[in-house]
Amino acid sequence: MTLPATIAAPQAEADMRRWLERAVIGLNLCPFAKAVHVKGQIHYAVYEPVEDADLMDALLAQARELVALDAAVRDTTLLIAPNALPDFLDFNDFTARAERRLAREGFDGVLQLASFHPQFQFAGTEADDIGNATNRAPHPTLHLLREDSVSRAVEAFPEAEAIFERNIDTLEALGAQGWAELDVGPGSAKP
Repeated sequence: MTLPATIAAPQAEADMRRWLERAVIGLNLCPFAKAVHVKGQIHYAVYEPVEDADLMDALLAQARELVALDAAVRDTTLLIAPNALPDFLDFNDFTARAERRLAREGFDGVLQLASFHPQFQFAGTEADDIGNATNRAPHPTLHLLREDSVSRAVEAFPEAEAIFERNIDTLEALGAQGWAELDVGPGSAKP
């Protein structure tokens, strides 16, 4: 049996940058992403192993690094795991455990955890529902956000609670073919 090829860190990071620029910023799915991207305040970390055994430790290390730095230097971190947790339900379970672990480690009220996965699926939706693309990325990704930065962004953006509905409308107008034409899948970018 041949194991699938692993994705190296440069490719994973290039894929995520392309997804961020074309989908997240390009479609304005997150109105807060452009500023931190332009200022170079997004840290891309890649966990390359296939097994997720040390992924929690990697996440905690990234959380410690993030809070140790000034937000002007690093406002947010994307921990990309291109070779681990290919099954969305396994990834979703891991994310729930990670949220609990971050809270136990003292990050509650300091950091938030968001998650993205190539097969992300909201409860109650079909797998091919275009709305799921709001949380689909080329690779399984754990996104650490500073609570203070999120609060400031929400205060600055009127009706922040409407972002999700607007994103669904944007994706429905784009459609599955339009999403595919963005070409933001794994291996789409040159490292």
